[in-house]
Amino acid sequence: MSGDDPLNHSYYQATANAWETQPVFDGSDGYDVAVIGGGFTGLSAALACAEKGLKVALFEAKTIGFGASGRNGGQLIPGLRWSMAEIDAEFGRERAQAIFDLAYGAVDRVKSRIAGHGIECDLKSGHLEAAYRPAHFDAMQRDADFLARQFGWESQIVQPQDMGRHVGGGGYHGGIYDAAGGHFHPLNYALGLAKAAKAAGVEIYENSDFAYWERRYAPIEGAAGRGRFSAKAMILATDTSIGQQDQSLGGYTIPIMNYNIATAPLAGADALFPSDAAIADSRFVLNYFRLSADKRLIFGGGEKYVQTPPADIAGFVRRHMAEVFPSLANTPTDYAWGGAVGVTMNRLPHMGRKGNVFFAHGFSGHGALITTLAGELMAEAVTGTMERFDVFAGLPHRPFPGGKWLARPLATLGLLWYALRDRL
Repeated sequence: MSGDDPLNHSYYQATANAWETQPVFDGSDGYDVAVIGGGFTGLSAALACAEKGLKVALFEAKTIGFGASGRNGGQLIPGLRWSMAEIDAEFGRERAQAIFDLAYGAVDRVKSRIAGHGIECDLKSGHLEAAYRPAHFDAMQRDADFLARQFGWESQIVQPQDMGRHVGGGGYHGGIYDAAGGHFHPLNYALGLAKAAKAAGVEIYENSDFAYWERRYAPIEGAAGRGRFSAKAMILATDTSIGQQDQSLGGYTIPIMNYNIATAPLAGADALFPSDAAIADSRFVLNYFRLSADKRLIFGGGEKYVQTPPADIAGFVRRHMAEVFPSLANTPTDYAWGGAVGVTMNRLPHMGRKGNVFFAHGFSGHGALITTLAGELMAEAVTGTMERFDVFAGLPHRPFPGGKWLARPLATLGLLWYALRDRL
């Protein structure tokens, strides 16, 4: 990652495990599968394909984990942006059960990858959704009860007076604690997947920007780095950049900029986070925060709907942190960074295929777990097993209205309205 990029001064980059930079693609070769993108989705897809005996190449335009996979808050939140009650009401019980099995099963998939490959990524257990308003807590309790009764997923209701067991700040009106959730060092998870993929035989090329592709069916011809390749199938896993590979797919998401800081190590960290859980609140423009392995507060707050970062990222986020933890207002900030999140119209991930080209993007800020699953589902689909892939590929999606020029401004107006409702 570039050290002079203001979005890149991240705690994760500073504490990344050792990784040998991979070469630029400079050849002409044929593959069973070409994977475009070196984040969680692409890496897990490439690894799963190689485990199935396929010849795989992965092309990353920058470096492994350069995008959202190496910049996010590191929160492992089971499920999707919709509650299971909403999914059940919209799609019916049978389809909801299939979605539940996959979405909530992603927890075990990620933990299995971490354990199976010995990935050192500071994995911790426990996630708390904190109610910003009393009405939010009421809704959370209904959702948690439905999830337990109908799908057998147990979580703990935390009454307002008991929130101090998890967090020493925020003034929250209760919450839901999920022991199956947690948090980790996302960049080190990505690097661990990359090492596992290489060990499985995947050819990984960094700084190899994908230029173009031709044909939806084999052989797919493409160019990356300084070379050309052919592939029987291709997987697009570039999230907010997917419009560069397929312009029509780019219309299904808009990028929203999120920013994070990491404070200096906190002397009173254990008192602020007695359970060491990751925490996200229920506001539309949410705050999310947790402790790092070395007791820093990693805090994300606020969103920008333009891609130009604030002049002072640390100052922008610190305002939100001080609202939750006034006692930390003057705590030094050692790192500040940001990145783009791909958001769909309905905030559900967008997966599908065009001939022999498979894609997954638009995880809408809920992707630290589901991305690993998405990659593995595409690996199944590449080899002809479509049943589980089709559960997500069948979700209804439509592009943002307004076309190339107006989609983003119109979406921004809508997002600003919901953010304003928070403040009102």
